[in-house]
Formats: sequence, structure tokens, C-alpha cells
Amino acid sequence: MAEKLQNYAAFWPYYLSEHQSARSRRLHFIGTALGLCLVFLALATQTWWLLVAALVSGYTFAWIGHAFVERNKPATFTYPFWSLLSDFRMFFLWMTGRLEQEYVRLGIDQRP
Repeated sequence: MAEKLQNYAAFWPYYLSEHQSARSRRLHFIGTALGLCLVFLALATQTWWLLVAALVSGYTFAWIGHAFVERNKPATFTYPFWSLLSDFRMFFLWMTGRLEQEYVRLGIDQRP
């Protein structure tokens, strides 16, 4: 993407287009679920190093998906906040069975 996106409404379709592969999305979902579990565990046990483990696990799975499946650069490097927000949005749309509908609504192709 040559031109920097100016608002989140423009970023969201771009973010989904960078996650067209179902395999890449599954890696994101594993990392996000594991990261959320580690955050809750850190809060429950007051074991604060688990917060670092949550970040590492979440980003590791996502970046593997980008490097080896999508073969693109993660949006995290250019849009860190919007990327994190979108990761959770994509995760919760998937958890509620509405992610495929969002791809269709935005006219973005999906791959296995």
C-alpha cells in the first residue's frame, strides 16, 4: 500500500484483504485466543510476566501467518493501534459466525 490510510473506515477493508487466507486467519485466532487466556491468567494470578507472554504468543502466530501463508507485511508495523483493534474485531466476528458475512459485505475474496 503506497498511500497511508487516513481513517479506520478505510483501514478495516484493507486489514481484511491482508487476511484472505483461512489458514492465516486460523493462526491469528490461535494467537489471539492464547493471548487473551494468558492476559486473564496474569490478572487472576497476578503473574505479570504472563502479559509479555500474551503479547509474544499473539504476535508470533500472526506474523507466522503473514510470513509463510499470506506472504505480506503485517499491518502492525504501519498501523499498530488499528491493527490490534482489527485483530480483536476479526476474532470476535469469527467467534460469532459473522466473519464470512463481513468479507462478502465488503466484496473481499477469501482463500482456503
